[in-house]
Amino acid sequence: MNRTLWVVLFFLGLAAPFVAYPVFVMQLLCFALFASAFNLMIGYTGLLSFGHAAFFGGAAYVTGYLVKNAGLTPEVGVLVGTLAAGLMGLIFGILTIRRQGIYFAMITLALAQVVFFIALKSPFTGGEDGLQDVPRGMLFGLINLGHTYHIAGRPLELNLYYFVFGIFCAGFWLLYRTINSPFGQVLKAIRENEPRAISLGYKVERVKLLAFVLSAALTGTAGATKSLVFQLASLTDVSWHMSGDVILMTLLGGMGTVLGPVAGAFTVITLHSKLSSIGSWVTVVIGVIFVVCVLTFRRGFIGELARLLKRSL
Repeated sequence: MNRTLWVVLFFLGLAAPFVAYPVFVMQLLCFALFASAFNLMIGYTGLLSFGHAAFFGGAAYVTGYLVKNAGLTPEVGVLVGTLAAGLMGLIFGILTIRRQGIYFAMITLALAQVVFFIALKSPFTGGEDGLQDVPRGMLFGLINLGHTYHIAGRPLELNLYYFVFGIFCAGFWLLYRTINSPFGQVLKAIRENEPRAISLGYKVERVKLLAFVLSAALTGTAGATKSLVFQLASLTDVSWHMSGDVILMTLLGGMGTVLGPVAGAFTVITLHSKLSSIGSWVTVVIGVIFVVCVLTFRRGFIGELARLLKRSL
């Protein structure tokens, strides 16, 4: 991709809190990282997981609980949440990675439902009320992430925003480097023709397991960060609906593209926000949009744009 495009996107991210509601933009960044991490599995490895909400919500609960009750600083809390999601990904992967297609998808969904049940019944998660009032804390013990600046009459949570933006940039850069590395090329080979990859001597199951763990860990990073932004970890974060939402985001934007999941996440979250006044009908509207896009843009927004421009995006 053109370096100029990256620079433009980076400076747009820096300026975003001054032209849009910062909490909304932070929500977009969290879900964009979530969708990008999920895209590593479905877009580049060819594995459809219905259980990624377990990593997203599980990390949110771990980070929220430790920051609130153990007094961890936010950066350590996010790191521990990421490691917890990576460990869950390792366990899930060991149990599922030998399966393919619908069998892989159904087993990941079943395991995610186990995590949902644990979150529902465990006393430390808050049950149906969720884990509330998670403190944002002091970054490195120095910077108050809960501080609000008043600029031109607008309250701006800039400390928290740039913390979230930095996490998004680091996670997205790691995914980009992974996709464009020799390891990423092996993932694409497995996606296109797994038997041939095996015949070339690649340890396919080990490669897929590593990709699964990396995807789970970065999904956990997104969930842990979201728990600080909204000061809440809830059952919604670990429900199967969340897994469905991230699949929708990835397919709308274009799986197997770098920017597709980001565009898909921005589209879905914006629609949820703008159409919230119509209640449950928002699901119907998004469903109709999804059907139209699948019929007219089979590669997703960014996928079709990349085809027209004849370059990767």
